[in-house]
Order: sequence, then structure tokens, then C-alpha cells
Amino acid sequence: MSDLFDLNGKWALVTGARTGLGRALALTLAEAGADIVGLGSTELDDVGDTIRQKGRKFLPLICDLTTRQDFETLLYPVQQETGGLDILVNNAGIIRRNDLMSFPDEDWDEVVEINMTAAFRMSRTIARTMAERQIKGRIINVASLLSFQGGIRVASYTASKHGILGITRAMANELAPHGITVNAIAPGYMETDNTEALRNDPDRSRQILERIPAGRWGEPEDLATAVLFLASQSSGYITGTMIPVDGGWSAR
Repeated sequence: MSDLFDLNGKWALVTGARTGLGRALALTLAEAGADIVGLGSTELDDVGDTIRQKGRKFLPLICDLTTRQDFETLLYPVQQETGGLDILVNNAGIIRRNDLMSFPDEDWDEVVEINMTAAFRMSRTIARTMAERQIKGRIINVASLLSFQGGIRVASYTASKHGILGITRAMANELAPHGITVNAIAPGYMETDNTEALRNDPDRSRQILERIPAGRWGEPEDLATAVLFLASQSSGYITGTMIPVDGGWSAR
């Protein structure tokens, strides 16, 4: 049983790995034995040092996903140095809040580009190399409760997270014959930079906590078991699904 989540010999790329959920996901995979490529818009020295202290390799990849990237070119040296990626975690994401009738076009474009378009294009590039190498690759997308709900004042975020659920299912259908699984995790209300404004608003924070059966905000480490389950070679018959990690919110 201890071998079920053994990721020794695997390379995992985690986007948005510098802080928050991405950092926790990268550390979790490293603790299970994976070597990590961490993608972030700025330096990743802290998470890189922590992963190396665990005895794992770490390669930083500095990239601003708000700008459309040529992922074939960007990832070529990474693929050469690692020998090929085995696991991709599309975690990078941002949120912009504004009333619907005054929602800025640039906030729509930036959020959709990072949260959905970059995730799709990154997955497409890495799936090609996984298929060429004939490996049982794992693609894990970080979705949201707003993959199912509309939310308030977050039109672009909601659209992008609905899209993540859709492309998770679409990619799963096409990549299954190659032995590549594509699944998603839907975090609930987590203690991250994206929820800082909500947590600092006493009324909204109280309303949210009253709705969560577990009675607390989630912590990034709460995603550990879900990502290990979906990243493992033992989950090969699970694809196109989403696992909520929300303290019971979606059951309320």
C-alpha cells in the first residue's frame, strides 16, 4: 500500500508554484518522490530551496502567463533536461472582481488567458510529448467551486473555471487511448491570496463559514491527498472527473 503514491523517478511541472495552492501541491508531489519543475511569474527561490532540502531536484521556469506563450519553445529545454515530464498540474490562476455591468475587458482577457487558455495550451504541448514517449501521463487541472456556480462580481473567473471543467472532460476523452488521464480538483474557500479580500470582510467571511459544514477555511495542504491520488499510477482508470475539496460546501 505504501507504493500506491510513490512518485520516485517522475518529473512534475506545477504552474503557479511560488505561493499558495501551487506551492503546497509542488511540495506534496516532492514529498512523494517526484522532481519538480516550478513555473512562476517571478523568482521561485523559496519553494525551490525547500524542495531541494527534501532531496528532490527543482528546476525554475520563469514565465508571465498573461502574455501568450510559445510553449513548444519554452518547454523544449525543460523536456531535454528532465527527459520528459510525467505529471502536469495546471494551477496558475488569478481573479478580478468588479460589477458585471462595469467589468473591464482587460480583466476578462487577463483572467481567461491565465486560468483557461494557458492551461489548455500547456496541456496540449505536454500531452503530445507524453503520447510520443508512450507513458501513462497525468494532467491535473485546478478548478473551483465556481466551475459549478455563478458567483458574484467574478464573471471572468467563473467563465474560466467553467471552461477548465469542460476542457478537463474534453481532453480526457481524447487522451485516454494514449493512457494519459486528465482530471481536476475543485478547491473550496481556501486561505490564499485570491480569497484575502473575502477573509478580511467580516460579513462575507461569516456568511461563507456558516455555509461550510467543516466550519473553517481550507488550507493549501488540504489538497495533498487529492493531488497524490490523481498523480499516482494507481489511478489509471479514473479520468475526466473532478474532486471537490471544499469542507462540504457543495453538499450543503
